[in-house]
Amino acid sequence: MKPRVCIITGYGINADEELAIAFGMVGAEPVRVHVQDLIERRGAQLDGCRIVAFPGGFSFGDHLGSGKVFATLFRRHLGPALGTFIDQGGLVIGICNGFQTLVKMGALPNRDGRARQEVSLIHNASGRFEDRWVRVSFEQESRCVWTRGLPDMDLPVRHGEGRFVADSPADLVSFGREGLVAARYVSADSSPLAYPADPNGSDGHVAGICDPTGRVFGLMPHPEAFMHPENHPDWTLGGTTEGMGLRILANGVHAAGGRE
Repeated sequence: MKPRVCIITGYGINADEELAIAFGMVGAEPVRVHVQDLIERRGAQLDGCRIVAFPGGFSFGDHLGSGKVFATLFRRHLGPALGTFIDQGGLVIGICNGFQTLVKMGALPNRDGRARQEVSLIHNASGRFEDRWVRVSFEQESRCVWTRGLPDMDLPVRHGEGRFVADSPADLVSFGREGLVAARYVSADSSPLAYPADPNGSDGHVAGICDPTGRVFGLMPHPEAFMHPENHPDWTLGGTTEGMGLRILANGVHAAGGRE
């Protein structure tokens, strides 16, 4: 049986269709649901779902900060429903604006289970919107089920507020030690990592984190934007034969009880 994926949409989210297609390609049953419908039905649509996905976009125009309004809306009306979903073994992924939303509603990293904001994603150090391909490495000691066993891969980013920041260097070290750092930006060669390989100046070059369960995952790069080899800018050189971003989603589907 295909695991059902509830893909949240509405109010400026614009990558939901691509994400639905990508999940369908790895053996899931994606269902796009407007957040207002979720609110009106008090999250009833989550029943029977194994994954909840927060896609990228510009929710509420990012006018008060990326993901801030969406996070407040979701936490106020659907926070308990999402918490129950996670407690019952559900998986969650937030991509770009979805990552910003999960962070600002306190779902990530949520080390103590109190759903309070512990980290943030702020304006890129470059002071500009970054739209480029970057190299990402996945922490092999991470708890994250979405990234388990994955090789380094190229993925696209497109954001203005993707700079991951922690309260202190000690917190950043703790995240790594606790297995909550799931992905980091790396150089494509052996050169020291610097802009634009790290496109936003993130603390510890963090590109994605998970919660202590390993089932809630957020990342700035867009795996759903690398579904086919032809998506990669160097595809004519024959350097890739698959859409590598699908591997991340396939891991989630497998962890949810499905097969890629």
